[in-house]
Amino acid sequence: MAYRGSVQPVVKKLALAMNAENYNVLQNNGRLAHQEVDHIPKPNQTEGLGIQWPAQNTDMDKLKALFNEVKAKM
Repeated sequence: MAYRGSVQPVVKKLALAMNAENYNVLQNNGRLAHQEVDHIPKPNQTEGLGIQWPAQNTDMDKLKALFNEVKAKM
């Protein structure tokens, strides 16, 4: 997809700034970012690929500090 090429340079810079050797990029482009074409079969809630991670509370001051640190490295 055309978007992937435009995202990769930014992701590489972020990975370098964060010293991340390994990372995943989840990208949905259409239908309000839930993907335009159903590439991965997901017939129901229990079958097919599911991507979930636990929600966490965030310390906004720490998040802002991290943002400024990463931005300075880019």
